[in-house]
Amino acid sequence: MKMLTSAYLLISMTTGAHTYPIIDTGQTTTYGDYKGQDAHYQGNAPSYKDNSDGTITDNVTGLMWTKDPGEKMTHAAAVENASTCRAGGHSDWRLPTIKELYSLMNFSGIDPDPRTEETGNLTPFIDHTVFSFEYGDPQKGERIIDSQFATSSIYTSTTMGGNKTMFGVNFADGRIKGYPVKSRRKEKTYFVLYVRGNTDYGKNKFKDNGDGTISDEATGLTWMKVDSGKGMDWPSALEYAEEMNAAGHSDWRLPTAKELQSLVDYSRAPDSTDSAAIDPIFDITPITNEAGKKDYAQYWSSTTHVGSRGTDRAAYVCFGRGLGKMREEWMDVHGAGCQRSDAKIGNIDDYPKSHGPQGDVQRLHNFVRLVRGGNAEAAIPEESTRSTSVSTNPFIKRSDKNGDGKVEPDEFKGPPQHFNHIDKNSDGFITEDEAPSRPPKGR
Repeated sequence: MKMLTSAYLLISMTTGAHTYPIIDTGQTTTYGDYKGQDAHYQGNAPSYKDNSDGTITDNVTGLMWTKDPGEKMTHAAAVENASTCRAGGHSDWRLPTIKELYSLMNFSGIDPDPRTEETGNLTPFIDHTVFSFEYGDPQKGERIIDSQFATSSIYTSTTMGGNKTMFGVNFADGRIKGYPVKSRRKEKTYFVLYVRGNTDYGKNKFKDNGDGTISDEATGLTWMKVDSGKGMDWPSALEYAEEMNAAGHSDWRLPTAKELQSLVDYSRAPDSTDSAAIDPIFDITPITNEAGKKDYAQYWSSTTHVGSRGTDRAAYVCFGRGLGKMREEWMDVHGAGCQRSDAKIGNIDDYPKSHGPQGDVQRLHNFVRLVRGGNAEAAIPEESTRSTSVSTNPFIKRSDKNGDGKVEPDEFKGPPQHFNHIDKNSDGFITEDEAPSRPPKGR
């Protein structure tokens, strides 16, 4: 396996030559002893200028943004109000595409625990020192994760049984999902940041190099034409990248979430074009999904999706349906092109098939498409302060999903009263000295 050191080859370019420079995720910490993680590389560092007139200039992408999203509005109002926006004295504001808005995503954020309304220990997935940001307001009946931002990107198919859908970015929990343009009940509202400038941002310019690789002249990235052909867990995906030698190059890597999302073709979807959400210049392996339908896989990124309850999940992008299980039925709940997260490692039999309020499918073994080039420099990352040691206690080994050496209530499979009985000091964790040597009765 290749070793990451400060002597790594620097792969550099000038972003001015590219119309679609990918901004670094902002993730500088590694989680666990795995090579090739997001934090092992640094790309185009975010750089903003506050123009002191209600606008923010992105010095890398060439886009200008409104600073304050203001009050939430319906998607129809978000579209209509763009033409009347006069921030900074400009009249050419537009509602951003999903690729424009995702350029602002910063994975130094922390996904909130849905069981709490506390936000003091959280960090959003956008630079809140530059942009105004608010979590959802529980006093208005909202969840704290209800900080979804609208875009102009309408899904070419539908979600949740026929809803017309737009792709939005949630800067509270670090995801792209398909959200309803209208609702059968109360119409949903969203935060809005308007954008202007660089109308080529988000538009790919692919070239087949004839050697099994595809260059994107818009981003400066070079991709493998084929994917891994099979799913694997996250550590295996990182190792697969580290050991790859193809087309005369050995510096292949697992892409960051933002690099991977740049490949999505949002004009395509299995239910509308009978294809994956990617340019057909790429080869992509079909799968049979949990509903028994022809589909396309989720693809791993190198980016950890940090949550307030752990670092055991990594971000992926769906190139097929954003599958979920609702009302006991598998369906496309978030759209082809959504970005969610999955458990990095474990026994799939220990996990429910679906997860979260929309029943996101959990696979643990996702596909891989490798990348090289761009403005990526090898970096010496910070190490996570979270424990990554493996317990020798069978109970801890079996139940500890986030690798912190203890068992939390949501990791415990037994009745709550059994957890409380084992947690002798009532600190909300079952530690090595408290753990039974065998499962408690009744499990």
